Parts: sequence; C-alpha cells; structure tokens
Amino acid sequence: MRRFLTIVLAAAVALPVAAADYYVDSRAGDDANDGLSPARPWKTLLRVNEHLFKPGDRLLFKARAVFQGQLRPHGSGAEGAPIVIDAYGEGPKPRIDGEGKVPAAVYLYNVEYWEVNNLEITNRGEQRQAGRAGVYVHIENFGAAHHIVLKGLEIHDVNGSLVKQQGGGYGIRWRNEGDSKWSRFDGLLIENCRLRRCERNGIVGVSAYWKRSKWYPSLNVVIRNNLLEEIPGDGIVPIGCDGALVEYNVMRNGTRLLPEGEAAAGIWPWSCDNTVIQYNEVSGHKAPWDGQGFDADWNCRNTLIQYNYSHDNEGGFLLVCTKGDFQGPDNAGNVGTIVRYNISVNDGLRATGKHAGFSPVFHISGPVENTHIYNNVVYLMRKPSGEVDRTLVKMGNWGGPWPVDTRFTNNIFFTEEWTAYDLGRAVRTVFENNVYYGEHRLRPPDARAMLEDPLFVNPGLFPAGFRAPLGYRLQRGSPCIAAGVPVPDNGGRDFLGQRLPGNRPPSVGAIEWIGPPGRSPSPGRRPGAGR
Repeated sequence: MRRFLTIVLAAAVALPVAAADYYVDSRAGDDANDGLSPARPWKTLLRVNEHLFKPGDRLLFKARAVFQGQLRPHGSGAEGAPIVIDAYGEGPKPRIDGEGKVPAAVYLYNVEYWEVNNLEITNRGEQRQAGRAGVYVHIENFGAAHHIVLKGLEIHDVNGSLVKQQGGGYGIRWRNEGDSKWSRFDGLLIENCRLRRCERNGIVGVSAYWKRSKWYPSLNVVIRNNLLEEIPGDGIVPIGCDGALVEYNVMRNGTRLLPEGEAAAGIWPWSCDNTVIQYNEVSGHKAPWDGQGFDADWNCRNTLIQYNYSHDNEGGFLLVCTKGDFQGPDNAGNVGTIVRYNISVNDGLRATGKHAGFSPVFHISGPVENTHIYNNVVYLMRKPSGEVDRTLVKMGNWGGPWPVDTRFTNNIFFTEEWTAYDLGRAVRTVFENNVYYGEHRLRPPDARAMLEDPLFVNPGLFPAGFRAPLGYRLQRGSPCIAAGVPVPDNGGRDFLGQRLPGNRPPSVGAIEWIGPPGRSPSPGRRPGAGR
C-alpha cells in the first residue's frame, strides 16, 4: 500500500496543473472568495499578491474598478503558457493607484512569461520621491527572463524626482542585475502604451552590465507604438541591450519642469549595440541641456536612426556623443552611427536658461567614430528673436578628443534666414553632394555642393503627425531628382516607405522621386504605418 501511494503521488506531481482564471473586483469582491469566477471575485491587491500563479493562468481585473497599493504578483509562466493580466467587463480600464506610497504601482520581480495588458496605472504622492515608477520590471540573480509584455497600459501622473542623479522617476522602468547569477531580459515588449505626466522619464532601462568589461546585454527588446506626452525628461532609453528596436512611437508636448543643468533627450540608446530607431516622431522637447529629438550616446556601436520625424525640439534634432576621458575596457566609444532618411523641421530653439544660445541642429561631440549622416531633410524656419542658436552643425570635444570620420552625404539643408557651421578640430569631416539653400555661413568644402532651391512641394511646419512631411516631396524639375551619390546598404526605402531605385542614382533628400519627370510622386505608405 505504501508503494502504491508513492507511485500515485509521483504521477500526480508529474501531471500539469490546470490553468485558471482569477477575477478581482474592488467593489463587489471579497478576499475570502476563491476568485475563480466573476461571481466570486477577490477584492484587494493584497490577496492577489499572496497567490502563486502558474503557467497559463489569467488574472482579470474588473473594468471601472480602482485598486490602491502595489500589484506585485508571484510565479512565472512558461513558454507557450504565459500568465496574463487583463481586464474584464465593460467600461474604463481598471486602475492600479499606488498613491505615491509604494516605489512602483506595478512591480514584476524575478518572474518571466508575463503579459500585462489594459490597465490604468498611476502613482502620485504628496511630494516627489526619487525612483518612483508606474511600472517596474526587475530581475536580480535570476538568469534570463523571457517574454515580458506590457501592452495597452495607460500610465499617468507619476511624480518622481526631476533630478537624474537622485534617481529620477519613470513611467516604465526595467532593471537587470546580480553578481551571483548574471541576469538579462530576452524578450521584453512594451507596446501600445500611453504615458502622460510621468516625471522625470518615460520608458527607461537600467543594467548592471553596461560596462564592456562586464558586458551581458539584454536581447529582443522592442518598444513600439507608444504615446508619450508631457514628459519633461528622457523619453525612451534602452540601456545595456543588443539589437533593441524602437519604432512607431510618438513623444510630444514636453513640459518645462527640469531644473537648470538637467540633460535629457527624446529617444536614444546608452551603452547598446545594434539599436534600430525608426518611424518615430519627437517634438516639443524642452530640457535645459541637450533637448534633442534623437541621440546616439556613448558606449554605443552601430546605432541606426532612420525614417523619423523631428520637429520643434528646443535642443536640436540630433546628438551623437561619447565621453573622451572615459575610455578603455569599460567604454567602447561611439562607433558606426548611421542617420538616414529622417526629416527635421524647426529644431534648435533654446532661448531660456544658462544654455540659451546653444542648440545646434546637429551636435556631434567627443571621439565618436565613423558617423554617416545621409539623405536627410533639415528645414530651418526663421528663429525667434533673442539669443537663439543658428548653428546647423556643431562639433565638440566632450572629454577632450574630437569626432573622427564624420560624413554628410545627400542631405538637403534648407534655411529661411541664415545658418552656420562650427567643425572645431574634428578629424576627417567630409561633406559630399548636399543641398545648401539659403544663407550658409562658414559652409564647409563640398565639391559637389548644390545651391539651388530643392523645390519642395509645400515645405514648412504643419500639424504633428506623419502627413506633415508630405510637403517635403520633390516637385517636378527639382535639381535633387536622381542627383544623389549612391550609398551602399542604404536600407532600400525612403522616408515614406517607397523603394529606392536600383537602376539610377537616388534623389537627394529623404523622399525619393518615383516616376518619370513630369509626374509628382504619390505619397508612399510607411511600412507598418497606421497610428
């Protein structure tokens, strides 16, 4: 009999445990219930946090319900059987309100195979607190955490610190760390979320393995189709990743909240390899330092910034930098950045604070190497009166050394008044086959420079969104048509998603002329577009 019971128990342990749906309703629920049906829901986050969830389980929160405190679920799913958080019932998304009493309203710690969908999340306290977050995904001495999905979340009013060195604050934050067992994310997706008034930052990663002497990057990180509004600091920043993809995001209407000296930018990698930043729109950034729409930052290799729309950012369109006095085994520098087929309109407007008068459209600083900037459109409108920078390209020497091997090719630089260049002592900076229309002071040598009007269809500043750049198509008779220098491995498409020609030279600028002379190109469809 003892042997028989042992066999039965062993067989029971080997059988998979059936997944279950658990319901939570803050108004009609009771924590004494089993939570297994809408008629017997749990009531509080405390009851949810006590439970150990299993692969395939679903945790469903009642629409319209409000839950105070922190959601910190336990247990992990499995490949093909993630644990899913979602809403049930009709009405607004269920709300998780940290009330500023917890570091994060939703905290996923040392778990994997989780999908968190369709929640409203807020975490506002009476006073700002460093490190405060809406959602915090954290692994420590865990190994590889697979399949973490944050989708359809509305995260707002998170008042963390406005100072980066104090720990900042975040709409969504992730961190991987640990000495006894190195840990990283392999499959982190943040998609279709809306962030409003998250202070200081929007979506930012942190890694304990960013140094090249301790390099263990996260993999398959995708940040897609999110809307960030009224964010005063950094918008989207992957850190310590290889192959991160940041696409179809919109960051707009930045707030002027950061204290003097605080630096921030829209979308940029830090200590990452092979990052792709594409089909994003960043506008209205107002950070007192930096403040560009896009950036390829230090310890980054092979960053690709393509098909983006940048406008009205006070600090400019683009920063490419690395710190020259922090080189060696921990910093690989900034090598191989490519910036192509983007459109920048009315960037570089800083007129307040101690850095007023410094906001070049392109700021390239430190010993960055092999940067290629080609087939972009930069349209400079008349600057407001006062101390506003009118520099198009500024080379700097952050930490001592200067940029090396920077190339500008097939770009259209159009200014309504005047603009200037300051290349400092940068090494081997080459301008080739660019259009310089308007007054360009201290224009660098360009043996194939074009000074004619590019003949845009309808240039200028229009309402936000990706229909506005249609005005930067070329008219019939433009000198830019088929006048470009061929660039190998150019991605095969232009800003609008139109295929680049293979049987003739490309056009100069970000939008290719499609069709014979005499016919204006039709608006192409950007791959995956449809926001």
